[in-house]
Amino acid sequence: MAVELTMAQMKLAVMRHSYRGQRAQTAGTGAVIGVVLAAGTAYLGYLGPDFLAAGLAVWMLGWMLGPVFMGGGDETLRPEYFAMLGLPPRRLAAGLLAASFVGVAPLVTLGALAGLIVAGTRLGVVNTLIAVPAMLLQLAVFVLLSKVSVALVGIALRSRIGAIAAGVVNGVILSSLGQIWVFMVAFGVAGTPRAVWFLPSGWGLLAVRGEWWALAALAALVLLLLALWAALLGRRAGRPRVSGRGRRPITASTPAGAVVAKEMRTWSRDLVRNHQLAFALAYGVWFAASPLVIGWNGMLPYAGPIFIVMAAGMASNLYGTDGTALWLTMLSPGATDVRGRQLAWIATQGAIAVPLTVICTAFVGGPWPLVLALLPALLGGAAGLVPLVSVYALVPGTDPHKRAGNPLRTSEDDGGLTGLAYLMLALVLISGAPAALVAIYFGWAGLPVGLLTGALCYWLFGRLAERRLLTHGPELLDTMRTGRKASSRIVRYENLSNVQKNIAGIGFGLGAIPLFPQGIVALLFVTNGKTDASWFLATYLPAPWNYAVAIGFILLGLALYGSALWVVRKRPEPDRIPA
Repeated sequence: MAVELTMAQMKLAVMRHSYRGQRAQTAGTGAVIGVVLAAGTAYLGYLGPDFLAAGLAVWMLGWMLGPVFMGGGDETLRPEYFAMLGLPPRRLAAGLLAASFVGVAPLVTLGALAGLIVAGTRLGVVNTLIAVPAMLLQLAVFVLLSKVSVALVGIALRSRIGAIAAGVVNGVILSSLGQIWVFMVAFGVAGTPRAVWFLPSGWGLLAVRGEWWALAALAALVLLLLALWAALLGRRAGRPRVSGRGRRPITASTPAGAVVAKEMRTWSRDLVRNHQLAFALAYGVWFAASPLVIGWNGMLPYAGPIFIVMAAGMASNLYGTDGTALWLTMLSPGATDVRGRQLAWIATQGAIAVPLTVICTAFVGGPWPLVLALLPALLGGAAGLVPLVSVYALVPGTDPHKRAGNPLRTSEDDGGLTGLAYLMLALVLISGAPAALVAIYFGWAGLPVGLLTGALCYWLFGRLAERRLLTHGPELLDTMRTGRKASSRIVRYENLSNVQKNIAGIGFGLGAIPLFPQGIVALLFVTNGKTDASWFLATYLPAPWNYAVAIGFILLGLALYGSALWVVRKRPEPDRIPA
């Protein structure tokens, strides 16, 4: 127990010294949201066992998928730190597991698992007592499932085939969760499916309800997952290896061509970019094709545009993922780095988006004006916004050669990466809005609007990004080298007033809800005549109120994001009076 206790104390000490300033505020906001969700889950134990089983299944999925999508999860203590101690793999895994229970997320999850006690009190004293070890074992299962999932994906990312396969699986799972209403309608699910009870998330509840074998099954699963994680930790020390045999050299005769060649080679070789590209493609295709299970093909033509938007979100920190390699660009001022990256982005993403859109739209038979108007608008908008956002809101990334055994870990600032991705999704969608509106109301007139807006976004945003890179290159390099932005060029969260903090928290935290599901997605459903689409409010209203409500939600989401950006904007420093 000495190793386990020592690692838990180390984790606690790191947290005590690192959770300060903006990071502490972000953790506090997340903790408040988590407590609310945990309280709601515990209340499900009072409403009925079916509801609690479904709620715990969602928590298990969150533990398994959340760290994968957030860049590898919590790695305050990494296995590499203890490589020279000679600890056996199982001892190391046990120590890291003990450290994993120290943190906000496990504590909040334990609060959600208190629903087992609530459910036990309704059955008897013995059932209530059984709920206590069931809670602890259930939490251990959640944490270990998270560790094993991240480790498996990390190993998969060591080869190109594995990186692509992991991206496809992650994209399908996430898009399925976004389209869960389709499967509920298709399979006539009116309550909690019986299969949910037999997932590992439901074993604790089965034990509380008198199925004593479930408690022993939880203990056995903890030991099995611990052994599996220990075995995976032993394979983590290796580095991704990609063979370069048989590759033809990419040559260029101009500075811009050299950048394009370098980016094209990076898109083909970097396993993280392979994973991101496969994820965006799988997400777009599966999200658009899911309604086919209920016989509706209205979303299929939008597989290409959805892919473009998601691919832009994945590339939102384009310069940050390069790490300190920016100094190469700074030493070659004649190389038009931004334009080269833009051309490479359109070449790689457009080569997939264009045929995907044409094939899917031809399969359905339209709507050609809307789809062909969206395609150039979104491609040009994304090609301009990707470098612009990445240089103006750069999140310091880990140098590719320092990613150690977890290739997903491209930055230590998971919250910054997530916020940047959401911002990119919103901005790219806005860039395609003018062409979409013109195409909806005036048909083929939307095509020239899409071409014009795409070209303008490509040229204007690229020019702004290039100017920013030339004028603030040293600051960006220092940010990536040190992991800290210059204090004179940022607004510190702790310096905002309480009102400004609340506005920023509500805007960035809740702005996506009215903007995307209740706004943009609902508007697409209304436009295609789809009604009674689960939680989309606009689909339940008659015309023209359905359009008005969907547009109103879009404006509300933009207003929330705009208000948040306004309060955190850079302000001139007050003149200092010398002493």
